[in-house]
Amino acid sequence: MSGMLKTRRELFFGTAQSRPTGPFPPGVTAESLKDCTGCGDCAEVCPTGIITIADGIPIVDFSRGECMFCGRCADRCPERVFPPEPVSRFNHAIRLQASCLALNFVDCQSCRDACPEMAIRFRPTRGGPFRPELDEDACTGCGACLSVCPVGALAIVNRSEEAAHA
Repeated sequence: MSGMLKTRRELFFGTAQSRPTGPFPPGVTAESLKDCTGCGDCAEVCPTGIITIADGIPIVDFSRGECMFCGRCADRCPERVFPPEPVSRFNHAIRLQASCLALNFVDCQSCRDACPEMAIRFRPTRGGPFRPELDEDACTGCGACLSVCPVGALAIVNRSEEAAHA
């Protein structure tokens, strides 16, 4: 889901300035980022260190760890970037990709072991290792599973994109 966002006008006139597209801290949207000054206070107080400032806006780097939804980033933000109410899930979900070891008959359950919500379960199969199943309703998008996957077989997808591909 991370990448760069460019407006059509910027592309047409060749003045495109890339802006990170996320993932953003919990509750933060591309719209609310218009109020962000890039001060870095949210990144400074993040206990797991997953919030970084890229091109003046906060993004989440799940390779550093997971989000605990502690709310410190929102409490510390001097602008109206975060929603006023506490947030307990991201607007993205996790999707298993074909490179998943368990889907390729290799016994691995690292993602399940790391998931605090038990959103990833493994079901027995005949003649092979257990197969992963993701409960998207239980998944908060915290990212705990992402950094422990030995082959990077988990992807972040926007929940609206996920619904469109279902």
